[in-house]
Amino acid sequence: MTGRHDPAAGVPVAGPKRGIAKVILAIVALLLIVLFAGLGTWQVQRLQWKLALIDRVESRVSAAPVPPPPASRWAQVSRESDEYRHVRLAGHFLYDYTTPVQAVSELGAGFWLVTPLCTADGSIVLVNRGFIPAAENKAGRYPARRASGNACLANGTPHTFTGLLRITEPGGGFLRENDPAGNRWFSRDVAAIAGAKGLARVAPYFVDAARGQDPAGAPERPVGGLTVISFQNNHLVYAITWYALALMVIGAWWFVARSGPDGATRAKDNGSKA
Repeated sequence: MTGRHDPAAGVPVAGPKRGIAKVILAIVALLLIVLFAGLGTWQVQRLQWKLALIDRVESRVSAAPVPPPPASRWAQVSRESDEYRHVRLAGHFLYDYTTPVQAVSELGAGFWLVTPLCTADGSIVLVNRGFIPAAENKAGRYPARRASGNACLANGTPHTFTGLLRITEPGGGFLRENDPAGNRWFSRDVAAIAGAKGLARVAPYFVDAARGQDPAGAPERPVGGLTVISFQNNHLVYAITWYALALMVIGAWWFVARSGPDGATRAKDNGSKA
């Protein structure tokens, strides 16, 4: 029989089995180190991406207002290239086709008032004019109404204002789907709202109007400028956590490799002799 004998117990100790166990432990430790280090590196890359995103958004918000993307560029509008861009619009509102969208803001529970704006070229941009509280059933003043023909042919008072370009929010809210037939809206889904109102040539984005931008003759005075611009950035914490786990595995493997079963056996023998 191969292996060595423990002189105290007279029982052969399987040396090859001990070697195989060490190899298996080393392989498992290496896999865990590679996994944890890879996850840490990925979080560092995500951190750089998030910092660049925050810098890009802050520069857009603070920049001078520019015209919104024209119809010729609607197909290229994206979250990466256009969201939170500071824009200036001109046109007249179609108040009869305002859509109340349920929301919770710093002012409490209520609704966003999303109103179509007819621009000079005949296209329509949905504008979130601002927030109204849920009290007094103000949203009930805006029943479902569908346009017949070109709604922009109706005359209106020209108005110029600024705001932040936002990307459409399809589907609905958390666990709540938009109900166009029931005129219950939980997200600013541009395509769905335009379809429910019978509007054509509608931009694939909407605009959050800045505070105090509503026309003096508007039927409501919603509070604008409540766009929340916040990005969670915990990537550094995650990266440190993954790297720490990799170091812990390295330390544990080093301890086992140095002491190993021989160390455990010696400790046991010393204890029995005592």
